[in-house]
Amino acid sequence: MLILISDAFDTGLSDKLVDFGEVTDDKSRLADAEIVLVRSKTKCDRDYIDNAKNLKLIIRGGVGIDNIDKEYAESKGIIVRNTPKASSIAVAELAFAHMISVPNRIVEGHTSMAEGKWIKKELKRTELYGKTLCLIGLGNISKEVAKRAAVFGMKVVAYDKYVENSDLADVKKTLKEAVEDADYISMHVPLTPETSGMMNKELISSFKKTPVIINTGRGACIEAEDIKKALEGGKVKAYATDVYPTDPPDDDCPLRNVKNVFMTPHIGASSVENLLRIGSEAHSIIEDLVKEGKI
Repeated sequence: MLILISDAFDTGLSDKLVDFGEVTDDKSRLADAEIVLVRSKTKCDRDYIDNAKNLKLIIRGGVGIDNIDKEYAESKGIIVRNTPKASSIAVAELAFAHMISVPNRIVEGHTSMAEGKWIKKELKRTELYGKTLCLIGLGNISKEVAKRAAVFGMKVVAYDKYVENSDLADVKKTLKEAVEDADYISMHVPLTPETSGMMNKELISSFKKTPVIINTGRGACIEAEDIKKALEGGKVKAYATDVYPTDPPDDDCPLRNVKNVFMTPHIGASSVENLLRIGSEAHSIIEDLVKEGKI
């Protein structure tokens, strides 16, 4: 069978997948591919699927599958899988890196030093210890963030429509209840019609404090204009994000060049170790489906 690696994976993955057939990264061979491996860049919409006449399996290296029309693929007899556990540590560490960086003024400190400035008195730090962290979504990644927050002495609360209780967080019954006393809010939800734009002016109006919002989930889960206005109006202290509605964000993205917005270029799942885990999990998925005679 022909396996097409359409996006960036560990460079050694091709050698591992030759156990199952020919491996290529030549996207012009999509029509002949029986297995396609994607991450977030390739959009497996209806046109893409229609052009993949021999496709039997799509593997998304990562957590969400919102770049795949799963329903349409499965209607064509195509199996869709992802690697939800592989990325947990990598994304959690980046979320926590943002959470540490903002109150410690790391970006401002480095930038000012690089510009030859010494603004020690101006850079007042705050601590994570004793602060309240609200996790929106309580899946694999969020649980890893909760573990790290506990070590830092933070109080952890959470909201997840599908979770009633947890040993790692005080699970609240409503989203508004979860965010109202938060010093930090970390977003870990997939993009669905329900979560699209969920961080908006209505939810922000329920904040009793001025939290830092960290988003390593999906860019479209926030209303960018509402976040911008909240930052400018002092309702949100900072917004740190690794995700955007498009990769890269459009030139007219409302959050570009806004004070107290900190951006990384969607690198949450890009650790060396995680790419190895994704590759191993993808190999296992293919191996299992071959043994079961499904591909």
